[in-house]
Amino acid sequence: MANTIVAVSHTSLSVPEAAGRALAESLIDKLNGDHPDVLIVFASPEFDYQPLLCALDSACKPRLLVGCSSAGEFSGCATGNASVSVMAIRADDILFRAAIGTGLRNGTSSALKQVMPVFSGSEHPDFPYRSALVLTDALAGYVDEIIHEMMVLTGGTYQLFGGGAADDAKFHKTHVFIGTEAQTDAIVVLEMLSKKPIGLGVRHGWKPNGPALRVTEAQGTRLVSLNAAPAVEVFEEHALATGQSFDRADPLPFFLHNVIGIETGDGYKLRVPLTLNDDGSIACAAEVPVGATVHIMVADVASACEAARQASEAALEGLEGAEHAGSLLFDCAATRLRLGREFGNELETVAQALGSENFAGCNTYGQIARSAGQFSGFHNCTAIVCAIPL
Repeated sequence: MANTIVAVSHTSLSVPEAAGRALAESLIDKLNGDHPDVLIVFASPEFDYQPLLCALDSACKPRLLVGCSSAGEFSGCATGNASVSVMAIRADDILFRAAIGTGLRNGTSSALKQVMPVFSGSEHPDFPYRSALVLTDALAGYVDEIIHEMMVLTGGTYQLFGGGAADDAKFHKTHVFIGTEAQTDAIVVLEMLSKKPIGLGVRHGWKPNGPALRVTEAQGTRLVSLNAAPAVEVFEEHALATGQSFDRADPLPFFLHNVIGIETGDGYKLRVPLTLNDDGSIACAAEVPVGATVHIMVADVASACEAARQASEAALEGLEGAEHAGSLLFDCAATRLRLGREFGNELETVAQALGSENFAGCNTYGQIARSAGQFSGFHNCTAIVCAIPL
């Protein structure tokens, strides 16, 4: 009998209580009548979260429930907006603990103090593989910093993965879930201690489409100048050089196809430009550091699908020979906006690469992937696949 059972489900029912009951019925059936150790929920901001979470909790009776609001939800190849996707896990060989940290907008110290007790790996030497799902209010900021501090405080012994909660590209308010509560300005961590390796794959599929540029002025997520020229002028010149249209009154369509790639020494960490400010500066989805060398990047449907395939294959390789029970997938809200209906092609590619449609996830405001010596914290336009062993 399998040590781990992973069940996924998806619904577009609009009434929160009915959606929760339908999802729970599907999951309990797939778990052979058992209740899950953990339930992971991704829900559109179209929902009233609390009745949805209460219905799921009442009918599924999970030991733990975590999740976040999203900008597109999927379970296997079923995908939609104004929907809910869920994953339930019942496992003999994985220990789960969850915690929430609030007040993130005031800096990392208080939120970190609240969530760090969840990391209990040193107390369980018989569960040597340490991972944690991290879901955060990316609009509150400090994601790179808090991921870095988690790695330092845990001695680099955990692989971290997850993403920033989203709200269907409104960029107004996002939520994370713990139990039956939905909170903003917060971060949720689900510790996963396993007797077998948990696989993690990270790929983005973008490549440079222009010369190297130096970030000469930036303030957090606000990119002011590149090569000492106003950022907007650099993007306008790039549009002209590549035969694209750039409309200052509506720059997002151009931005979604021309993101910023920060050179890291072993690849590029992506940042999505979002809005144009009156002074010619550009607001990005995450911080662009002063002094960094960057390129304007290009991708297409084929490269997005190829990145998802490579991330899926890398996650399976990370299982080190163990069988695959199911996977979590996180990809960018910008990727879904850019691909439109063709985002479904990416999900089909993931299913083919995994050899299974037993995966669930959502589109996020930034993706989290950090493992000692491998990844660098907070990403944009990147596919993150976490494979769970059987």
